[in-house]
Amino acid sequence: MYDNHVTGQLIREIRIEKGITQEVLSGLAAVSRSHLAMIENGSIDAKIDTLWRISEALGIRFSELMKRVEEAQIHNK
Repeated sequence: MYDNHVTGQLIREIRIEKGITQEVLSGLAAVSRSHLAMIENGSIDAKIDTLWRISEALGIRFSELMKRVEEAQIHNK
């Protein structure tokens, strides 16, 4: 089952690894900073198009993000 908390955590980790602030990422992905913060906190379930824009802004393919989410969920079971 899909876990938006895992997705948000991975987005935050990738963002920090790349040295990007929430403000910069939100601008690149055309998402408000507060919306991005809620996604990273796992308090909302982001739409696919939003996750797609975020992954592009992070410089990774959407499929790579989803692969990482799937792997993280398997390890968290």
